[in-house]
Amino acid sequence: MKLIIAIVHDEDAHALVKQLTQADFGVTKLASTGGFLKSGNTTLIIGTPKERVESALAIIEKTSQTRKEITTTTSLLGDNSVMGMPLEITVGGATVFVVDVEKYIKM
Repeated sequence: MKLIIAIVHDEDAHALVKQLTQADFGVTKLASTGGFLKSGNTTLIIGTPKERVESALAIIEKTSQTRKEITTTTSLLGDNSVMGMPLEITVGGATVFVVDVEKYIKM
């Protein structure tokens, strides 16, 4: 048994949960934040037999594509005024951990 922990962008979470559920994976969804600019993330927890890990990873990869966004950063100037600067950042994608499960109990 394996545990997949996938951290994805909020915009990808709904479609990813839908795709995983349609493929008969059990998914637990947790709201989370972190990373650059503290953008919204969702953490998905998926328990699966080791034989199905690659299938789950393929769905995650297909559904969680990276994309470019423009955001504005702020810089404090010498006279205490604030200047906004456009910055292109990459968002989306997924950070995935696959770990062994020593014991699995469903109650």
